[in-house]
Amino acid sequence: MTRPWDADHEVGFHRRLGKTAAEVGDSRVTQDCPEIWELDNGDIAVIGRDATGAYSDRLPPGVSIGSDERLVIISGRMLSAAKPDIRDA
Repeated sequence: MTRPWDADHEVGFHRRLGKTAAEVGDSRVTQDCPEIWELDNGDIAVIGRDATGAYSDRLPPGVSIGSDERLVIISGRMLSAAKPDIRDA
């Protein structure tokens, strides 16, 4: 069965959305996650803490994690810092 959307693993990184983890106080070093990036095709890549195992048995009704998916957590500060860079619908 074909999915209506799938990640294109060939596209590159276009621009960071928001600030680095160090800039928002979520990291003590500059090479630590989380990060939010817009890809060349407009999709979004999120780097965060993998919490799939911690949440997989207590997801809300109707929510599932596919075998090729992971539940990733980033801080609220990181998402708020990215808000000005996220295009409106």
